[in-house]
Amino acid sequence: MNVKGNHDMRNGKGDRKVEQKLEIKVLPDSLSVCQVEKLDQQDIEKPFYFIGKTEEEISVVCRTKEVPEKTVNREDGWRGFRIEGVLDFSLIGILSKIAGILAERKISIFAVSTYNTDYVLVKEEKLEEALTALYENGFLIKKN
Repeated sequence: MNVKGNHDMRNGKGDRKVEQKLEIKVLPDSLSVCQVEKLDQQDIEKPFYFIGKTEEEISVVCRTKEVPEKTVNREDGWRGFRIEGVLDFSLIGILSKIAGILAERKISIFAVSTYNTDYVLVKEEKLEEALTALYENGFLIKKN
């Protein structure tokens, strides 16, 4: 298996539950969520940079110290963590479980995903509360 996880897995018959602990790695930097007008002004060589583009907008998530010069909208004050390991596409409910735990504590999230894993952002002032909630629900927390 390609992931350490706190999720339910069933043997092929669906009758045996196997629990594994998911490891959460806290990202070291403050993050920002922005809207930009053009992609050609984005430096995707930065170490942490997400771009989401639809017919309505272009959004960027990046380290606050590397926010693009020209933004349409910008919200600073986010911190993030990722689920360690490579998550198999057949795994179900991992992000939902994290979102549910944090929703119970009234902590809103902003989530982004890569091919390998999921990233969850929370407001900086809620980071420790979020990590505590996840720890209390069986997640392993790894800080830098």
